[in-house]
Amino acid sequence: MDLFAEGIWKAFQLLAAGDPEVLRIALLSFQVSGAATLGSVLLGMSAGTAIALNAFPGKRLVVAVVNTGMGLPPVVVGLFVSIFLWRNGPLGSAGLLYTPAAIVLAQAVIATPIVMGITVSAMQALPPSLRLQALALGATRVQMVWILVKEARLPLMAAVMAGFGGVISEVGASIMVGGNIKGYTRVLTTATVMETGKGNFEVAIALSIILLLASLVINYLLTLVQQRERPR
Repeated sequence: MDLFAEGIWKAFQLLAAGDPEVLRIALLSFQVSGAATLGSVLLGMSAGTAIALNAFPGKRLVVAVVNTGMGLPPVVVGLFVSIFLWRNGPLGSAGLLYTPAAIVLAQAVIATPIVMGITVSAMQALPPSLRLQALALGATRVQMVWILVKEARLPLMAAVMAGFGGVISEVGASIMVGGNIKGYTRVLTTATVMETGKGNFEVAIALSIILLLASLVINYLLTLVQQRERPR
C-alpha cells in the first residue's frame, strides 16, 4: 500500500510541478492516439457502413474477418508494420520506422477493425424498414445513410470510445515501431514499461495514474456527446 501511496503522491508532484518530460510524453501520447483514432474512425465507420448496407457475395466471410480483426494482438500488428516500414520493406524508403507516424499507423491498424466491427453491428441492428422509409420519402442514398448514422449514433459513439481505448492503452506495437526514444517517440504506456523495468515503481505508478485520469476525462467528454440527446 505504501508503494501505491507513493505513486499517487509522485503523480501529484509531477502534475503540480508541470514536469516538462512528463508533459511532453503525455502530449505525444494523446497526439498519436488522437490521430490514430481519427483515422480509424474515418476508415472504420465508412467501411463498416458500406459492409452493413450492401449485399455482396462473401459478406459473411468479410464480417467474420472484421470480427477477427477486433482481437488482433498488438505485437503481431507491430511486427508486420515494422516489416513494412523496415529499410528493405515495401515502405522503407519513407523512413517512417521509429517515428511518431509509425506509432500512429500501427495504432490505426489496431483500432480500425474495432471501429469497423461495432459499426457493422450497429448499422445491421437498425430496422430494415427505416432505410425503405427514407428512400420512399425522397431521400438520396447519401441522405439515407446519414439518417441511419444519426439513428445509430449511440453505438457508433461507443465505437469511437472503444477505438480510442484500444490505442491509448496499447504498448507492444508502440515499442516495436516507435522504439521508445526519449523526447521523440516515448508515450505514457512505453514510459511506464520502461520505468517498471528499471524498478522505478513510484514513477511507473505515477505515469499510470496520469494515463488513467486523462483517459477518464476524454471518455467522459465523449460520453457527454453520446448521451447529450438520446433517442426516445
